[in-house]
Amino acid sequence: MYNASGDGEASASRKIPPATSMLWVRNLRRFIGSGAGLGSEALMELETKRILLDIFKEKQQKSAESGSIPSFYKKKPEDGSISQRVQRLAKRRFLKKQSDLLLNADDLDAMWNCLRENCVIEDATGAEKMNYEDFCHIASVCTEQIGPKCRRFFSPSNFMKFEKDESGRIAILPFYLYVMRTVSLTQARIDMSELDEDSDGFLQPHEMERYIDGLIPNLAQLRDMPVTYMQTYCRIAAHKFFFFCDPHRRGKACIKKVLLSNALQELMELHQESEEEVTDTEQAENWFSLTSAQRVCDMFIALDKDTNGTLSKQELREYADGSLTDIFIERAFDEHVRRGKTGGGNGREMDFESFLDFVLALENKDTQEGLTYLFRCLDLHGRGFLTTADIHTLFRDVHQKWIDGGNYELCIEDVRDEIWDMVKPGDPLKITLADLLSCKQGGTVASMLIDVRGFWAHDNRENLLQEEEEPEEE
Repeated sequence: MYNASGDGEASASRKIPPATSMLWVRNLRRFIGSGAGLGSEALMELETKRILLDIFKEKQQKSAESGSIPSFYKKKPEDGSISQRVQRLAKRRFLKKQSDLLLNADDLDAMWNCLRENCVIEDATGAEKMNYEDFCHIASVCTEQIGPKCRRFFSPSNFMKFEKDESGRIAILPFYLYVMRTVSLTQARIDMSELDEDSDGFLQPHEMERYIDGLIPNLAQLRDMPVTYMQTYCRIAAHKFFFFCDPHRRGKACIKKVLLSNALQELMELHQESEEEVTDTEQAENWFSLTSAQRVCDMFIALDKDTNGTLSKQELREYADGSLTDIFIERAFDEHVRRGKTGGGNGREMDFESFLDFVLALENKDTQEGLTYLFRCLDLHGRGFLTTADIHTLFRDVHQKWIDGGNYELCIEDVRDEIWDMVKPGDPLKITLADLLSCKQGGTVASMLIDVRGFWAHDNRENLLQEEEEPEEE
């Protein structure tokens, strides 16, 4: 009999060959792949596909050979997002951990005691010194008393950083000051990083002002500052950091640059107690002193005759008793006063921030930042260099003020030649900013070209030097 079930099982067990093994399928694919059976439009599409595939493979090969390209931009998390909260929490915990590793005031006192108790006193000079064996012994004693967090200061490389005498010993005071400065800078970096809202390693003006505001209670010379004046003071103090640490005026200062700047060291000098006879001259020279900040404010208020909060060219001409030349004032407005700050065609005026830049440049003419500011004013045509004609034009106003002051007649050409001799430019036909910086007399040259008092000081430099030496001899 015919067995239906057995036939069904046999057909089910029969395997269907794959499409690629069928002869007619292989022939059809070969026919289409050659393009022989395609129309012109389909053929063009196939050729385009092949070209793009070749380009893709070539790019893949180049990418594999060159390695992975790093990402230069990462989108910041949105405000209030979970990623932002996680980032801030992680940053807070990291900074807390770093802060816990720092030596506090008691730890520093204990380290100083250990250094003094275990050092060797030199008979001839009385200097307290230690050799490498003493250094290692003190490291062990400090670790027992303070903990392992002081161990990193007692590395062999740190010992080799200091000057040694003929017996291979170093003085303990420079080493202790190194430890104190390292701790101070690390603490400052932690404090600044806490204020860095977007964690990009830069501080914006309001963040720097908050940092300075937090320092005021710890600075001996600023503790008695009136509360009503603190905001203005922080604004003036923060501006110096941005003048020196933000040369491109992007509105943010790199934290690393701030830590390494002379401005931070100048600010920290205010830790010194006022009882230590800090002279009025020293206070006036320190931009961060209360005396200096009040001086700048009073100067701006005195110049602002119409009390509109900005300075016109005519008002700024009264700066330094009118000793600055008119052409320099014009150029300062052209180069450093933003347009559109006030309405009107000729209404462009200098606001307080621009005035702070102006004062900082004039009081720091020998620095790269100050000289860069002034050079832009001296460069009348924006070519990046000064010619003899530029020097003649700039000094003409100084010469006029010099004669109006009742001084002797002088030859502009002689002054021009003297400036050329002082600078010794690489190109004998022009003076660049690099020439002024390399000659180490750029500040003097700038003063001679913009300020009749600056030229008078240069002309009488020998007499002024003699007057400075006479009190020392007495």
